[in-house]
Amino acid sequence: MEQTVFFEGAFVPASQAKVSIMTHALHYGTACFEGIRGYWNAQEEQIYIFRMAEHYERLHRSANILMMKLPYTVDELCDLTVELVRRNANRQDVYIRPIVYKSSAIVGVRLHGIDDGFALYTTFMGKYIPAEGGARCGVSSWRRVNDNAIPARGKITGSYVNSALAKSEAVANGFDEAIVLTEEGHVSEGSGENVFLVSNGHLITPAPSENILVGITRDTIIRIARDELGIPTIERQVDRTELYTCDECFLCGTGAEITPVVEIDRRVVGDGKTGRVTHALEEQFYPIVRGENPKYRHWCTPALVQAKATAASQ
Repeated sequence: MEQTVFFEGAFVPASQAKVSIMTHALHYGTACFEGIRGYWNAQEEQIYIFRMAEHYERLHRSANILMMKLPYTVDELCDLTVELVRRNANRQDVYIRPIVYKSSAIVGVRLHGIDDGFALYTTFMGKYIPAEGGARCGVSSWRRVNDNAIPARGKITGSYVNSALAKSEAVANGFDEAIVLTEEGHVSEGSGENVFLVSNGHLITPAPSENILVGITRDTIIRIARDELGIPTIERQVDRTELYTCDECFLCGTGAEITPVVEIDRRVVGDGKTGRVTHALEEQFYPIVRGENPKYRHWCTPALVQAKATAASQ
């Protein structure tokens, strides 16, 4: 069955959602997006969309950086997303991609005086980094974009050329993922993930000033570590060699979820296996995102409630 998407203000079949080859965003990377996961809870026959409002709040902030106006409030975007997931009726984990973009068919490098478009679709996503037993990472020769060049705190499509260069270099060199440094040589993030180290019983992660995308999964990890495991997180500059001497390392993000790192630049991290703290975080994280932990149920938006209620009444 063909999937439904939301495009130009209406729900339409995916095959009807088309943009012009002259679209400004296609030529200049003038768009921003979010990646949101919906998790299938088989016991409840429900899809729970994780921290959806926070994603749309960030999308509004990213759009503002690019002088774009989203035509919908955060609440309206949440309602549209729930309706789209419901219409596509997926009974599995779902990946949700909203995008706001400069939609005019016009040539010229600028942000002003150009129409804004919005689209939303869903697709399937399994493991973003399919690395059984943990990821092997390489420090990239490509440096992270600087906030004064392409603002790293926005999910701007054009900036992901930087990520693509780092990722493909890493894979070509035999690694699963890249870790990218700032121009000053400090750890920034992966090609599409935040980086955490475990050292001396603390979590350590690069501060927002290190040109990271301030991740929603990153915030989730910090809160879980503090509230459930009693482990504080230190946000600071991280030197490259700390990657080689830490007790544990993992990547996190909507796509990557929690991905243990077992090797960096062909140096074994810890004992070369998923570390104790990383494993404890995984045990907390996955029940939370699937709506199985009542304490964090407010982070999980049920998408199939009305569909189930209708079925029960028939």
